[in-house]
Amino acid sequence: METLFRLCMVGAGGCIGSVLRYLVSGWVQDRSGSIAFPFGTVSVNLSGCFAIGLLSWLVETRSLFSPETRAFLLIGLLGGFTTFSTFGNETLSLLRNSRVEMAMLYTAVHVIAGVGMVWAGRLVAFGIWR
Repeated sequence: METLFRLCMVGAGGCIGSVLRYLVSGWVQDRSGSIAFPFGTVSVNLSGCFAIGLLSWLVETRSLFSPETRAFLLIGLLGGFTTFSTFGNETLSLLRNSRVEMAMLYTAVHVIAGVGMVWAGRLVAFGIWR
């Protein structure tokens, strides 16, 4: 029964995260005015990286969340919210459209800034909850 409950928590979090991804990425993309660069996906992935950095620090150092809450937040919500599969698809689309420089920039932003945002989230968590 415990496993079934965790699965439900992951599913509920994933549902909410996916809806949030749709809303946030669409809002950012609309505001950017760009049709050439997927700013919405970048914003969702970077903010998701920051959030997972912050929350994972709390989990590792404070044991703050129950296993069910961790499943809901880290696997479900953030798993549904971040869009790395979309990142791969959009990178390939840029490459297929001969926008190699844009694809390289898009990839570099995700990888370098994404890792940086995980680190920043952990630093913020350390600064607040040390």
